[in-house]
Amino acid sequence: MSLIQKTISIPSLYSDISEFIRTMRSSPDRVLNSRAVVEDALNDGNVYYGINTGFGALAEKRITRDQLTRLQQNLILSHAVGVGDPVPKDISRLILQLKVCSLGLGYSGISEKTLNRLLFFLEHDLIPVIPQKGSVGASGDLAPLAHMSLPLLGYGQIWNPEGTAGIETSEALTSFSLDPLELQPKDGLSLINGTQFMCAYGAWVLEKSTSLLKMADLIAAMSLEALQGSVMPFDARIQRVRPHRGQAETAQNVRNLLEGSEILESHRHCGKVQDPYCLRCVPQVHGASRDALRHVTEIFEIEMNSVTDNPLVFENGDILSGGNFHGQPLALAMDYAKIALAEISSISERRTYLLLEGHDGLPALLMKETGINSGFMIPQYTSAALVSENKVLCHPASVDSIPTSRGQEDHVSMGSISALHLHKVFENSETVLAIELFTAAQALDFRKPLRPGRGVELAHEWIRSFIPHAEEDHYFRNDIQAAVDLMGNREIIHLLNENQCRLL
Repeated sequence: MSLIQKTISIPSLYSDISEFIRTMRSSPDRVLNSRAVVEDALNDGNVYYGINTGFGALAEKRITRDQLTRLQQNLILSHAVGVGDPVPKDISRLILQLKVCSLGLGYSGISEKTLNRLLFFLEHDLIPVIPQKGSVGASGDLAPLAHMSLPLLGYGQIWNPEGTAGIETSEALTSFSLDPLELQPKDGLSLINGTQFMCAYGAWVLEKSTSLLKMADLIAAMSLEALQGSVMPFDARIQRVRPHRGQAETAQNVRNLLEGSEILESHRHCGKVQDPYCLRCVPQVHGASRDALRHVTEIFEIEMNSVTDNPLVFENGDILSGGNFHGQPLALAMDYAKIALAEISSISERRTYLLLEGHDGLPALLMKETGINSGFMIPQYTSAALVSENKVLCHPASVDSIPTSRGQEDHVSMGSISALHLHKVFENSETVLAIELFTAAQALDFRKPLRPGRGVELAHEWIRSFIPHAEEDHYFRNDIQAAVDLMGNREIIHLLNENQCRLL
C-alpha cells in the first residue's frame, strides 16, 4: 500500500494557494521527526550520502562536521548552471509548490527553517527566476532546482509581481526584512534532488489540455456543420462496439453540439456516402488522445504527491539511498502526451484545409472575391508549419541518455527535454486549433439562414463577438491571436454548460 496521500491534483493546480499552504503547515511533526533522524545521524559516526559526504562522483569523500554547512551552500551554487530563456512565472510557481509538497511529506529530513522560508516565498509570490535548460532528468532536475533555491541564500532573481522581469533577490529580501539562510546538513541536497521541474511543466500542460480537448471537439463540430458532414459516424451504437472511453466521450460531445441543427436536416438525404477521415474519424482520433492524456494525468498525480529526494529518511531512523529522483516515469509519459496533442493538431489542420477547397457550396478560400484577395489560404500555411514542427518535437527524448558525473549517473531520463518539447507542442496545437476555429466560423457564415446545432450556434455567436466575418484580406495575425486568446479563456465551455450542452 502506498504511503502517499494526494495533496495536489491536476484540477486543483490553480485553486487558492493559501489553502495549500495551510495544508503544508498543518502537520509539522512529519518534518520535525525526519529532521531529528538527520540530526541523530550526524552524531553516530557513520557515513551518509549527501549528509556528510560529497555528491555524485564524490560520494566517497567524507566531509568534516565543521564543513557541512558550506557543503550544502556550495552544492546549490555549483549546480546553478542553467541556461536559456526563463521558465514562465506560472510554471516556476508550480515548481516551488511541488517542491514544498514533496518536502512536507516528511521523508527528506529538511530543516524546518528552510521549509518555512520556501512557504513564505510561495505565500508572498516571491517566485524564483529559473532558466529552462540544464537538466538531464536523472538525479532530479538539479540545475533548475538549484536556481529555484538560490534566493534562499540571497543569490539569483525573483520575478516581479507582473511576471515580466526579474529583480535581484537581495532587493526582494530587503523589502520583507529577511536575511539569507544558512542551510543545514541535508538541506541543499533535499532542495535539488527531485523531479519538480519536469513535473511542473507536465502538470501545467495537462491542466490546460483539459479544456483544449473540449475545444477540439467543439471546433470539429463547427467544421462538420460548415462542411455539411454526416453525423452518422458519431452514433452511440458505433462507439458502443468499440468501447474506448475517450471515443465515446468525443462522439457524445459532438452529438450534443449538433442537436437541433437545421444544416444537418438540409442535407440528410443528399446521397453523399462518406466524409473524409478528418471528419468521420473525429471520435477515434480525438478519443485516443483523450485516453492517452488521461493515462498521463494518472502518472503525474502520483508523481506530484511523491517523494523524489535521495537519500530518504524514515521514521525508524533508517536513511536509505535509492533512485526516486530518476525522471523516467515522467519522461515516457510526456513523450506519449506530446504525440497525443500533436495528433489533435494534425487532424485539425486537415479540417482547415478541407474548409478552403470550395466543396458543398462554400466559396474557395472562404471569400467571394479571390484573386485580389487570398482569403483564408495563408493561415492554413501557419497550421501546416506548426504541425510539421510538432512532428520533429515528438521524437522521444526519453530514448536518449548521456552519462554524467564521471559515469556514476550513467543512465539519465532526459525528461526535462520531454517537458520543454511538450510545452511547445501544446502551444503549437492550441494555435492550430485556433486557426480552425476562426476558419470554421467564417465557413458557417455562408450557411445562413440555416442554423447549426444549438451548441455550435452559441459558439459561433460567441466567436463573432470577438472576430468579425472577413469580406476581404486584412491583418490575419490579429485574428490568430484573438482566437488563441479565446482558446485559453474557457468562457465558451462555461456558456455551453449553462445552456444544457455540457462537454465531457
